[in-house]
Amino acid sequence: MVLKDLEQQLLALSPSEKVQVIQLLAQSLTNNWQGIEKNPRVCGGEACIANTRIPVWLLVEARRIGYSDGDLLTSYPTITAADLANAWVYAKAHPDEIEIAIERNEVA
Repeated sequence: MVLKDLEQQLLALSPSEKVQVIQLLAQSLTNNWQGIEKNPRVCGGEACIANTRIPVWLLVEARRIGYSDGDLLTSYPTITAADLANAWVYAKAHPDEIEIAIERNEVA
């Protein structure tokens, strides 16, 4: 994608979508993802919901096989809707990382 095309698409976004884009870009520059942690001693360093052992890739995979956000919140009562929103933003920003983690864990 050419920057000029991207610029036109960004300008066409609604104000709330622009806020989401700004947040995503700011987070990607600082690698500080709100509500998401990576710790080499927890789940092999995979991106997890903060203060849990619930990896983002697991939530993404569950969603793909048909779990709704409500199902996930019921299955994992220690997480919140905000945690899921943070996970979806992280997964969208790091699709390759998530795919590799899913593939690695399918083999395991």
